[in-house]
Order: sequence, then C-alpha cells, then structure tokens
Amino acid sequence: MKKPILKSLFLLIIAVIFSGCFAIHSGTVYNSASLSSANFSYVNMNVEGEASTRYVIGFGGLEKFTLVSIAKKNMMANHPLQKNQAFVNQTLNFKTSIYFGIIITTKCVVTGVVEFR
Repeated sequence: MKKPILKSLFLLIIAVIFSGCFAIHSGTVYNSASLSSANFSYVNMNVEGEASTRYVIGFGGLEKFTLVSIAKKNMMANHPLQKNQAFVNQTLNFKTSIYFGIIITTKCVVTGVVEFR
C-alpha cells in the first residue's frame, strides 16, 4: 500500500521538475490623447514601466497594489510629463513564465510622449 503512493508521489515530483518552462504573452493598446491635427511632436517613442510578481507552488503575489498600477507608476517615474506633454498610444503587455513550479507574472506599460505646440 505504501509503495504505490510513494511511487506516484515520486512520479509527480519528477513530472513537475522536468515539465520544462514556457511563457504566455499577450497585450492591449490604448490611446490616451487625440492626435487628429498636426499640432504636436514626439518627445519620446518608448517610455516603459514594469512590475512583476512570483508565485512559488501557488503562494506569492502579495503586493498591495495591482501590477498594472505599479507598472504605470514606474513608467511615470521614468519620464515625468512636462508642460504641454501627454502620453499616447499606451500598450499594456502581459507575460507569464513558468519555471519548475515557480510562476513569474510581469506587466509592462509602454507609451510614447508627445508635446503639443
């Protein structure tokens, strides 16, 4: 009775360890400013903010705020807006990587910055 349970547990552990690693990517694009007339110029095309969390065997991710809000806050800290500037064409990218029972979730906000005349 004890031997089949140990064998099953051993096989389960081996399956988890050798299950490999993989990543899942997805994303969304948002526009935050109206660029219908030619009264602007691009200041920066690639401002980025990122946040991630780890889960080990289902435990983790105990941040106080959501990953998207942390990523946006980091993005705004990387490029504080000046007068007459706005973020445009915001992209929200998601990545989930799994490595031997450890799940890493990353959210990345990428945007451009325009300055209006």
